[in-house]
Amino acid sequence: MAAARPTESRSGTTSALSGATAGFVSSIVTCPLDVLKTRLQAHQQVGKNRVFNLIKRIWIEDGIRGFYRGLGPTLIGYLPTWAIYFCLYDMCKDVYRQYLNISGNKEYATHIASAMTAGAASTIATSPLWVIKTRFMLQSGTDESTRYRNTFDACRKIYRTEGMAAFYKGLFPSLLGVTHVVIQFPLYEHFKAIATERRHGEHLSPFDILLCSGGSKMLASMTTYPHEVLRTRLQMHQPSSGERYSNFFQSIMLIARKEGIRGFYKGMGVNLVRTVPNSGLTILTYELCMRYFGPVQ
Repeated sequence: MAAARPTESRSGTTSALSGATAGFVSSIVTCPLDVLKTRLQAHQQVGKNRVFNLIKRIWIEDGIRGFYRGLGPTLIGYLPTWAIYFCLYDMCKDVYRQYLNISGNKEYATHIASAMTAGAASTIATSPLWVIKTRFMLQSGTDESTRYRNTFDACRKIYRTEGMAAFYKGLFPSLLGVTHVVIQFPLYEHFKAIATERRHGEHLSPFDILLCSGGSKMLASMTTYPHEVLRTRLQMHQPSSGERYSNFFQSIMLIARKEGIRGFYKGMGVNLVRTVPNSGLTILTYELCMRYFGPVQ
């Protein structure tokens, strides 16, 4: 383990800056896959060629811009999300080690508690941004009734037509998604510790980091994916008539009745193709930035 950072303030600033940079880079690279994943989660249609048909539909309706719909709110969302998450995650590890006297083979408890705290805080703080992002990504070129021109226009229209509560739709399943980071980051720390031991304490290579982060992300995503479908269904614009997703438990029953168990895993393939490299790129960027901006714990 490297030497501790000089001060807690510097530690927080370094973690926040590194996290924001990581969020910026990964958002731009994986936005097209995020659009596909969100569209697949939101719709009930099934079929062997649904991914190909969706790509073709987006291209016909919106062109290349359609694959970057929602990039603005995504960037606005990911930067504070990862800045808050990594800052709190690193700070909580220090606090929990110090005040709970956790060390040695109980280090996993520090990672779990830190991931839970940081995940819940970043989720609550940035929930409105993800509602806006979801609405943007579900727009099509022909959907003029609820069309949002930009992030501020979306804020204004959502607030005017649905009220403040709309910005926190899907918050409960999002908080359940904290179980995702509770699985992912302790696993990542575990894989990283094994890799570091094999390298006799030296810095991990970029490939090592990608492997550790990608493996932990895949396992966490496959375990907790249904909450993402529920969150997307609740955050999407609800029709004025017909069946609506009104709350968490009603949404579970509605999806189960109309789509079966497969409905809770809509878009998981595309999601894994997106999230595994996204996570690898995010954490790699974060780790490299931490090495550049300041010593890593």
